[in-house]
Amino acid sequence: MPLDWIREDDYEAMSAAGAERIASALEPGLREGRPVLLGLATGNTMLVLYERLAEMLNQRGVSLAQLHTVNLDEYVGADGRWVPADHPLSYRAYMETNFFRRLDPALGLQPDHVHFPDPERPTETDDLIQRLGGLDVQLLGIGFNGHIAFNEPMPEAEIGVEAFAALPTRVIDLTERTIETNARLTAGGDRSQVPRQAVSLGMKPILAAREILLLACFPEQEEPLRRILHGRPTPELPASYLLDHPRSTIIYTGDQISLEAPA
Repeated sequence: MPLDWIREDDYEAMSAAGAERIASALEPGLREGRPVLLGLATGNTMLVLYERLAEMLNQRGVSLAQLHTVNLDEYVGADGRWVPADHPLSYRAYMETNFFRRLDPALGLQPDHVHFPDPERPTETDDLIQRLGGLDVQLLGIGFNGHIAFNEPMPEAEIGVEAFAALPTRVIDLTERTIETNARLTAGGDRSQVPRQAVSLGMKPILAAREILLLACFPEQEEPLRRILHGRPTPELPASYLLDHPRSTIIYTGDQISLEAPA
């Protein structure tokens, strides 16, 4: 099944469509009472999606006792540990503010079912995902350089296509472009606020997800999306690996991104 491209009119429509897709994918397993594993992303792209997803889950009233979440990444401080939860860019704080606290406590999401990769033991996250049966749904954004999570582009001269796809969860040095972009989008332009490392889910567990959903809403994302549309999987464009995934979808905003995507 080829990569599915969906154009929505604007940010609100993209967010609602993404939330509906995730809620509908989770509901059957949750109603059956089996463990369901949802991979989560952060960033400005996801803000309204998390509002809508929490609303949908609350309205449907399905128990979340068997829901596990795994975030793609978290910033790492100079001490090699997660940045503190009160750090202005902490993804743990982002998720609590924008998603977890919006969920009705009566639905029963368990605090110990909320997972972030640990920079001191990164591959334990890969082991956890395997023990839980793999990611049912993985939500992704796309960096302006085409990265997914913090899996940064690499020249094919340095790493082969298959080797890049097999990369595990690990601590990554952030590129200057990523630091600059994240400073502008999330730190008011203050580069000093952006840590130089992050712990990131690897390409291998991401691509093993049964379903992948990527959202894009910034004009700067048009260029990497066009390269996906007319390209092939390559480490030089990590998001291009969705082309070979059996069930992947890109939802983008037509008012910000102009693509001649396949119907």
